[in-house]
Amino acid sequence: MNRLRIGLVDLDTSHPGSFIPVLKEMGHEVAAVYDGGSIHPPGYAEKFAQDHGIANVCATIEDMVGLVDAAFVHSCDWDLHVERSRPFVEAGIAVFIDKPIAGNVRHLRQIAEWVQGGARITGGSSLMYSRELQEWHALGVPKEEWVYAVAGCSVDEFNYGIHAFSLLHGLMGPGVRHARYIGTGGGQRQLELTWKDGRRGIVSVGKTAAYLPSYANVVTQRRVDFIKIDSSRLYRALLEAIMPYLAGDGPAPLPIGQLIEVELSAIAAKLSHERGGAIIALPEIPDDYAGYDGAAFTVSYKEMKYPKA
Repeated sequence: MNRLRIGLVDLDTSHPGSFIPVLKEMGHEVAAVYDGGSIHPPGYAEKFAQDHGIANVCATIEDMVGLVDAAFVHSCDWDLHVERSRPFVEAGIAVFIDKPIAGNVRHLRQIAEWVQGGARITGGSSLMYSRELQEWHALGVPKEEWVYAVAGCSVDEFNYGIHAFSLLHGLMGPGVRHARYIGTGGGQRQLELTWKDGRRGIVSVGKTAAYLPSYANVVTQRRVDFIKIDSSRLYRALLEAIMPYLAGDGPAPLPIGQLIEVELSAIAAKLSHERGGAIIALPEIPDDYAGYDGAAFTVSYKEMKYPKA
């Protein structure tokens, strides 16, 4: 695999710091950082760079373009992902967009159009590449034996909840037809997804009293499997899957259409909740539907990181 110079865009979450050791072990260089200040105070990027041995702290994203071969966009405000990615796409630089990829149809469509035009872009939840998911698929259970599945997690409905949608989607594959809100229990929303071949599954997301690991319960004609994700293995599994593609040494590990279908499913489920449980087909989500508000989430995330006195 080609050795890449990697740029980190926005240091909002724990992911940038957690990815660095794995990237270095894989032989890549983290060459530059940029932080837009949505979460952290002035000076944070400089301290982060010093702590991790990163040579360049960029004042703008455009300053980073000439220093890197691939960019990792980690903004917790997913509404910024398209804006943050654009300079790299226009310069022909590969991009990884952290989860959630985007919170509305317009941004997801723009990303898909970039890829169709030749850009190398991937992203989304690490759950799509988890060892547990790979191990379940290795069982070779045929689609026609599917009965039902439930996938869930805690914390929130989209920023973290996208992991539950990703796990269910990773188990069942692409082809979601529509989403439907079916109720709320224990403070979590239960949302049913139906695939074009008739298979169905439930996602349960939202805040709980304590942190819960991502999980799934899968029922088929011949077996029942409970899957609990070991988060300590997730980042390596993700990076091992995507880095050859970002380096230009292999195909995309998952098609962009399959990746953004996860976010579309979550957006359709949100719209169904707002419409009292109406069935929402993914192609029927209005272009002007606001979806999930990244800026509003970022305010709450900052308050959690830096509680006011």
